[in-house]
Amino acid sequence: MEGSDPRKTDFIREIIDEDIRADKHGGRVHTRFPPEPNGYLHIGHAKSICLNFGIAEEYGGKCNLRFDDTNPSREEEEYVESIKEDVKWLGFDWEDRLYFASDYFGRMYDLSVDLVRNGNAYVDDLTGEEIRQYRGNLTTPGRESPFRDRPVEENLDLLERMRKGEFKDGEKVLRARIDMAHPNMNMRDPVIYRILKASHHNTGDKWCIYPMYDWAHGLEDSIEDITHSLCTLEFENHRPLYDWFLDHLDVYHPQQIEFARLNLTFTVMSKRKLLQLVENKLVTGWNDPRMPTISGMRRRGYPASSIREFCSRIGVAKINSTISFELLEHCVREDLNRTSPRSMGVLDPLKVTIENLPDDHEDLMEVKNNPEDPGAGTRSVPFSNELFIERSDFLEDPPRKFFRLSPGKEVRLRNAYLVTCTDVVKEGGEVVELICRADLDSRGGDAPDGRKVKGTLHWVSAKHAVEAEVRLYGKLFTVEDPLGVEGDFTDHLDPGSLNVLNGCKVEPSVREKRVGASFQFERLGYFMIDPDTTDDRLVINRTITLRDSWAKIQKK
Repeated sequence: MEGSDPRKTDFIREIIDEDIRADKHGGRVHTRFPPEPNGYLHIGHAKSICLNFGIAEEYGGKCNLRFDDTNPSREEEEYVESIKEDVKWLGFDWEDRLYFASDYFGRMYDLSVDLVRNGNAYVDDLTGEEIRQYRGNLTTPGRESPFRDRPVEENLDLLERMRKGEFKDGEKVLRARIDMAHPNMNMRDPVIYRILKASHHNTGDKWCIYPMYDWAHGLEDSIEDITHSLCTLEFENHRPLYDWFLDHLDVYHPQQIEFARLNLTFTVMSKRKLLQLVENKLVTGWNDPRMPTISGMRRRGYPASSIREFCSRIGVAKINSTISFELLEHCVREDLNRTSPRSMGVLDPLKVTIENLPDDHEDLMEVKNNPEDPGAGTRSVPFSNELFIERSDFLEDPPRKFFRLSPGKEVRLRNAYLVTCTDVVKEGGEVVELICRADLDSRGGDAPDGRKVKGTLHWVSAKHAVEAEVRLYGKLFTVEDPLGVEGDFTDHLDPGSLNVLNGCKVEPSVREKRVGASFQFERLGYFMIDPDTTDDRLVINRTITLRDSWAKIQKK
């Protein structure tokens, strides 16, 4: 048996295919997605979600959602709920397999007792700073703790007293007894348990000692009978430690496979750095549409299907690399072009009066909802003798090859009439209104005599327009690698990454769209209705422009 999609092939799927042929794990494929609930998920986590849940689907297996909640000082229920929402939104279902590392705290403690009893762990009185000093470095072996050779019975007694809360935070730790001269620093008697008298979001005040991540990680996979533990490359140097723990305990031993994490230009992918942006109010929150978080991308209007497609296109590799942000935008643009209904909106309005239509003229123009989708149908857009067009679509003294509106110039109003500018109204030197004359025989936008008109403008009827606040979002940073240039990464935030426009005019159908609905403003880009929208306030986010930078990059 192989994956259901023959187009997908990579080293992980090759390993799984070989395991199935060898009847390893009895032919089972069981993966897991194990986030720490200490922040919101970002696009890098989306890659892991798509890989773990996707492989389970391909091979008819299972995937668990498991929270690695071993550090109560940094974890919150808010993060747990946001992660569950993100996984569901991306289109994946853990069914009844929702687990927490904290579900296994009792089992982990019992296994630590076994490790002590077998002489493979000891209670240490060194402080955290002393442990770091004793550890050595890459060129100098570490030194053994003076408490390393405590008798087993003494260690068992001290560990139990640690569990009962008899000692202060940091007063003692439990360490594995491995090799202080090991070339892999992770193997130099790592800490297994620390005292931390903090309330846990899931277990409350039941525990005052908590397992370290490296102790818990492999055991969680073991307890859940995971067959293929897929991790990013930073865990490769930790795998010998996970193996050592599992080999020195009487437990099931899963197989860990590392793959390259996702790095993306013009952003940062560290939850610690993203938290810094949130806490310092450099963004509006974890779901700020400029953030690389899944919730931020959802609020910006990125479809879940486009993120899945992006993760599929970048594939799975063994070597870290950086992916162009333009490829992500390309996937979003492709998706929205196929699925988004069209609307008309004017972001910087300039009034146009059609002089040869009466003041009470009102009409309905039948317009296609999506030219890319014949099944999308049509809508009726109101038209009157007073319109709004984009201010940038008019120049009083235009350069050559300016195919928009200027005095004496004829253009097409999309799906309406051909119009010619006959007069310009100014106040204080500023253009405030254009007077135009329509060719009333050109209804629908085509000249009856077959003459060619190059310029086509979008518009909104002034009498029917709905006012909106439009938020134009761009890249959060001005440089491709904010962490790889001089200065603090926040020095490279783009002050122009958000531009809020008030007084924008949109066609009435936009007001009827639900919060979260995506659509294309013709000629302007793809937009969505923001959750800040209320009955008396319409707020619209620009998801992405129409220009495809990735396509241009590919042609070079």
